[in-house]
Amino acid sequence: MTLERRQFVTQSGSRVFRVLEENLIFVSLLAIVAFFGLISDSFLSLTTLATLFNQLPALTVVSIGMTLVLISGGIDLSVGSVVALSAGVIGAGISLFGLPLPLAACLGILAGALAGLANGGLGAYLRLPIFIVTLGMLEVARGLAYLVTDSQTVYIGAKIQAFAIPWGGSGVSASILVALTLVVAFEFVLRSTVFGRQIVAVGSNESAAEVSGIDPRRVRCTVLVISGLLAGLGGLMNAAYLGSADPNAGIGLELSAIAAAVIGGTSLMGGRGSVIGAFVGVLIVSVLQIGLAQIGITEPTKRVITGAVIILAVILDRWRA
Repeated sequence: MTLERRQFVTQSGSRVFRVLEENLIFVSLLAIVAFFGLISDSFLSLTTLATLFNQLPALTVVSIGMTLVLISGGIDLSVGSVVALSAGVIGAGISLFGLPLPLAACLGILAGALAGLANGGLGAYLRLPIFIVTLGMLEVARGLAYLVTDSQTVYIGAKIQAFAIPWGGSGVSASILVALTLVVAFEFVLRSTVFGRQIVAVGSNESAAEVSGIDPRRVRCTVLVISGLLAGLGGLMNAAYLGSADPNAGIGLELSAIAAAVIGGTSLMGGRGSVIGAFVGVLIVSVLQIGLAQIGITEPTKRVITGAVIILAVILDRWRA
């Protein structure tokens, strides 16, 4: 084989490999759907689709924030508790204080943003380990959620459920439309704005980013505030889905968000990721959970399988690197 021929084969093989790598996540999603469709008669149905649409909004918006934080080189373990805190503030505002829904919703989302600001201020500006700060906030926010709800589920009712009820039996609700809009918007921010490039730069090499005039503290604080704000929005979506504010809501949600981001190609080491990829990761996690439930897999086994998928995603991430 001539040198030119050998180079052509090598370059062609590299291009095929890159195409396969870039589309692996979509192939994986289709394979999971096909697998459950074959072994479960009820999986490929409108009921399953409706269940999927109901589960997507809160996890999607939380995963967007988690993706940005991971790309910047951090992590946010508090998002599940912040979801419960936000829902608790909304429920208490409506049911206990008689606030109108828009005002209560704004207060709930604001509570999430303040939690993110606390994470960002302590982690970015005081240079405390982000892992420890957000782990502490996980407990603080959960405790506050119990306090504002008096450790009881606060029933809200039809006022808030309209946000999650599908229109005309279509399966499409305001919640899912807001979530999808945010996916597109933040993918644009990440890919096509100066701030998005700064997030990637800080996550890739903080020292180099600082030398080039970027303030890593400002960037990391901002993405943590965004993560908290989106978790607050997730609390609104969770309350709308349940019709109530449950102080136990969101337990383990941070792990699902991390799983979705990593499965979608976001690096745990920072500097690389995609909001669109994270959304496909959300679809994979949600489809996996629904499919396992339909074929009768118990909750402990579901946790084992989900954890194994996360580990596999991390292994693939290291292999790609």
